[in-house]
Amino acid sequence: MCKDCGCETANAVAVHGHRHLDLETRVLAVNDEAAAKNRAWLTERGIKTLNIISSPGSGKTQLLERTLERLAQRGVKVAVIVGDQQTDNDAQRLQGKGAPVIQIETGASCHLNAQQIGNLLPEIIEEDTELLLIENIGNLVCPAAFDLGETAKVALLSVCEGEDKPVKYPLLFHDAAMVLLTKIDLIPHLDWDAEKCHQALHQVAHHGKHLSVSARSGEGMKAWIDWLIGK
Repeated sequence: MCKDCGCETANAVAVHGHRHLDLETRVLAVNDEAAAKNRAWLTERGIKTLNIISSPGSGKTQLLERTLERLAQRGVKVAVIVGDQQTDNDAQRLQGKGAPVIQIETGASCHLNAQQIGNLLPEIIEEDTELLLIENIGNLVCPAAFDLGETAKVALLSVCEGEDKPVKYPLLFHDAAMVLLTKIDLIPHLDWDAEKCHQALHQVAHHGKHLSVSARSGEGMKAWIDWLIGK
């Protein structure tokens, strides 16, 4: 059970469905209020903020490593907030890439929330920050439901996961302004059908962009960076 969002077992929800719904509504209302404050604070400073969401192992951290290196080369000032239930391993990987990085360890919580982000904004945002990247916890469900005050959500889907993930987890892929199909350097070794994946995205009414990228080979990275900085 997530201590923040009240995720319960299927049996508990079946027996106490109305109690679960009331709790979820209250939690989301509090979160949305904090998210609105974050969005106003960030918008006032002209900072584009992306909430990056995926399942574990999709390549978020490696993508961010290569992204920060390329943004530093272009002179873009970035800040990064990383979420995980335990350890600061990902934040350590991102240190020294040209951007300040802060790790949030959520313990029993399966997602970041807007209050956690808001508490860190004055610490992580510098006067010349142009872009804030938030690496959410590896989870396709709860992080998609919790607004952090971001400009947009970015969903990662690795070619190792299966083409039907968008229809299994429709909220994230419906809402994402960008879907990155990651680890495409592995396609020759997999049974990956790009057409089936695009059909699944269409089925959940995904109206954003999608790009195929490999953080390892660099393929597609220029198009991703151009989208990030609005070119």
